[in-house]
Amino acid sequence: MSIDLRNTNSACASILVETWRRLGLTTAVICPGSRSTPLTIAFVQASEVEAISVLDERSAAFFALGIAKQTSKPVVVVVTSGTAGVNCYPAIVEARESRVPLIVLTADRPPELRHCHSGQTIDQLKLFGSYPNWQAELALPSLEISTLRYLRQTAIYAWERALYPVSGVVHLNIPFRDPLAPIPDGNNSEFISSPLELEDFFAGIETGSRASVPQCAPTTPDSRTGGFGNPPLPTPPLHEWAQIHRGIIIAGIAQPQDPREYCGAIAQLAKTVKFPVLAEGLSPARNYAELNPYLISTYDLILRQPQLADKLKPDVAIQIGELPTSKELRSWLDRTQPQRWIVDPSDQNLDPLHGKTTHLRLCVEQLAQIYPTKPKLPSDYLQLWCDLETKVRGVVDGAIANLNQPFEGKVAWMLSQILPPGTPLFIANSMPVRDVEFFWMPSNSGVRPFVNRGANGIDGTLSTALGIAHHNQSSVMLTGDLALLHDTNGFLIGKKLKGHLTIVLINNNGGGIFEMLPISQFDPPFEEFFATPQDINFACLCQTYGVEHELIATWEDLQQRLKFLPASGIRVLELRTNRKADARWRQENLAKFVKGI
Repeated sequence: MSIDLRNTNSACASILVETWRRLGLTTAVICPGSRSTPLTIAFVQASEVEAISVLDERSAAFFALGIAKQTSKPVVVVVTSGTAGVNCYPAIVEARESRVPLIVLTADRPPELRHCHSGQTIDQLKLFGSYPNWQAELALPSLEISTLRYLRQTAIYAWERALYPVSGVVHLNIPFRDPLAPIPDGNNSEFISSPLELEDFFAGIETGSRASVPQCAPTTPDSRTGGFGNPPLPTPPLHEWAQIHRGIIIAGIAQPQDPREYCGAIAQLAKTVKFPVLAEGLSPARNYAELNPYLISTYDLILRQPQLADKLKPDVAIQIGELPTSKELRSWLDRTQPQRWIVDPSDQNLDPLHGKTTHLRLCVEQLAQIYPTKPKLPSDYLQLWCDLETKVRGVVDGAIANLNQPFEGKVAWMLSQILPPGTPLFIANSMPVRDVEFFWMPSNSGVRPFVNRGANGIDGTLSTALGIAHHNQSSVMLTGDLALLHDTNGFLIGKKLKGHLTIVLINNNGGGIFEMLPISQFDPPFEEFFATPQDINFACLCQTYGVEHELIATWEDLQQRLKFLPASGIRVLELRTNRKADARWRQENLAKFVKGI
């Protein structure tokens, strides 16, 4: 450990970095710039912190988002003054909405150089509106002991606010006067000049403490508060649920630290109350099927049949986390209005349907462990769900298996069966997330789905996936052509990637999701302003970035390429499909799967 005392700026920057290192920081993503020089130097010199240079600020912020998603630890993003920070905004919005911990540092000019047309200077105070958990401008660097202590304590507080009470973004705006490079500035610090003084200064900051998203706080009948001064939590009516025969559990979008424990808790709850578990494809629950005998993966298709939807009306719905993507499920819940209980430890409102809802501010692991009740016998209602799942699953799998022509929905179906165990899979928004929900088969693969479903945008798709793959098991991304094109600067991260990412690219030359909407019947302006075909040669694009590319001609080729994933680098496996034909297939078949059952 050392503090860079070559000048005032370098000393203050290294105080911040050393504090975060002791708290558990492992990664800083740094964009080039002059005003941020003291921060860059401090992170580069810090032991045990990986400093990664990324050219594009938007890409850098999403790359940091991906790393934070897969590690559940705060990641620092460093940008210079001016519009550099503005480019981080989309990733900050996503981090806020999906509860991912980031610490964003924007360097800035000192106060005397603001509001006077000094170059590369904008108003950076509250630059990201209300999206950060906490934001502040730091004092100008000074070697006074009171300032150094202030920096240390502010860094600790910033770390805590990135994690508690709900993970999210902290923004620190940091002004620096010249000299920015670590050259003498005439100020000398006699304080913290020896190792003993340094140890005393940082005493009490335990290395690795509070390093990741907190686990659920202990919840007992005698001590049940929401933390940070929140009121007592409502008691989960597990005994009441156990008396209900027409109940469901909805396993929504989730990216838990321990997927098996999370899925096991859902399964334990289901076995206790004997409710079917309607499991979103973006939840790990479908990939730990052996744990749960009541898993339902075809609910979207089942609910497209009006008579079945009416017959399956529930009295109670227990929602774990956020609602699934399925429009059919949401419409059904809105129409039937069951009593709904939302199990999630955050402080957010997770009911976009505004139903008869009670939020239980705890996690499902607590619910399964702390409130046991005597198991009951399965109901006819549960058996009906399970019988429908078996029949519809068989019809769907048979239809997709026998489909030889290119169809983008078959890609998600195949991935569910052929990816190596435990593969991290990043799924792009628009049609890929929906095809995963429609077609992803339950298995015991342990595949870990990751998504940017906080704000549901397509920006930063590639960069986020690279962050998921960094220092991780060989990973896969499923994406359409427009989502990939929207973030091609992410390919610049390729040389910094420690790991491997296979990009399964469905190229239908446009926005396939718009083909499913009524506007598709109006052309013009549909093709030019909604489908927006770009006519890109992806082989040439990949060659520009030095990325391996292969055009996949058959389903057998795809299966062979995904059975074993490389250990390093990026490769693109491109499948070309016809978006209009794909849309017709969905329109003609999704509702038919349940007919006659």
